[in-house]
Amino acid sequence: MTARVVHYLNQFFAGLGGEDKADTPPGVKPGAVGPGRKLQELLGADAQIVATVYCGDDHAAAERGAPAAIVQLIARERPDIVVLGPAFTSGRYGVACALVAAAAQRAGIPAIASLHPDNPGLDDAGAAIVIASGASVREMGPSLERIAQAVRKRLAGEPLTDADGRIGKTPRKNVLATDRSALRAVDLLLARMKGDKGRTEVPVPRFDRITPAPPVDPAKARVALLTEGGLVPQGNPDRLESARATRWLRYKIGEKTGLKSGEHMSVHGGFSTVWANQDPHRILPLDVARELEKEGAIGELFGEYFVTTGNGTTVPNARRFGVEWAAELRRAGVQAAVLTAT
Repeated sequence: MTARVVHYLNQFFAGLGGEDKADTPPGVKPGAVGPGRKLQELLGADAQIVATVYCGDDHAAAERGAPAAIVQLIARERPDIVVLGPAFTSGRYGVACALVAAAAQRAGIPAIASLHPDNPGLDDAGAAIVIASGASVREMGPSLERIAQAVRKRLAGEPLTDADGRIGKTPRKNVLATDRSALRAVDLLLARMKGDKGRTEVPVPRFDRITPAPPVDPAKARVALLTEGGLVPQGNPDRLESARATRWLRYKIGEKTGLKSGEHMSVHGGFSTVWANQDPHRILPLDVARELEKEGAIGELFGEYFVTTGNGTTVPNARRFGVEWAAELRRAGVQAAVLTAT
C-alpha cells in the first residue's frame, strides 16, 4: 500500500514569491511542489506526496495560532507522515518547520523536519524527529536524499539514529560504563592534547555567530523599543514570568511621551526592581526616545514595545523570541530597534 506523505514548505519554495509574500497565510497545493518533486522521485512508488501545505515565513513565525492552523490542513490530507523542509539555516522557516513538526507529533501525525544543526528552530521540534540538512540551498540534493531515506525507514518502523543524520533531542538511555569516571576523564584529556577537540561526553550548547545588520539613517527610520527587563503594566495582568521566560508580550505606547511611576512595574527576578519601579524609563527609555523623535534624530517611534524577562531564559526560547520579534517588526515596517538589558 502506498504511504501518504504531506510536505510543508514556506512561500519561497512553494513558488509563491519571496519576502513580499512572507505574510501569506497557510494554504494547500495538490501533489508535490518545488523541491517536493525531487523528493517524490527519491521516495519512489512506495510513498506519494499527496499535498503540499505552505505558509509565509513571517506569518508562521509571528502568528501564535499558525502551527495549529497548518496542522489542521495537514490532517485533512490523512497523511501517514509529514515532511517539513529542508529549512537549512533559515531562522523563520526553521522555527516554523520545528513548531509545526512538534504540533503534528502531538496530534498523532508522525513528522520529520529537516534543519541544519545550527538552525535556531532546532530545539522547538519537541518529540518530532529532526534530520540534518545542509547549510544552504546549494545542498538541496543531498538534503532531500537524507529525508527520503529517513522517511522510508520511519514508515518501515525502523528507528532513526545519528547514522541517519538525526539531530536535536533524542531519547536518553542509561548505560553502564566499563571504566570509572577518572579513567574516562584522563582519556578525554589525552584525546584533547592530541588534537581531538570534538570528543566529549557532554556536548556544550551551540551559540550563534550573528552578522550585524547594515547601518540605517536613524533620521529616516522607524524605531522600536524592546526590553528584556520585564517591564509590564502595574499588577502584571498577563503574568509574564520573572525568570526562565517562555513567552514575550507587547504593549501599546501610542502617543505617550513617558511612563508614569505606579502605572508600570518590572517583574524581573534577577535584580532589585525598586529603582526601575520608581522610574520605568530606566527599563524603557520612552521619554528620551520621544525627545529624539521631536528633534528629528529618529524618523518615527513604533507604537508598541515588546518585552520579555531575560533571567535564566533558555537559549532555544531566546532564539525563538528573536525570530518572532524580527518577523513582527519587519511586518510593521520597523528599520531599527533599541533593546535595553538590565
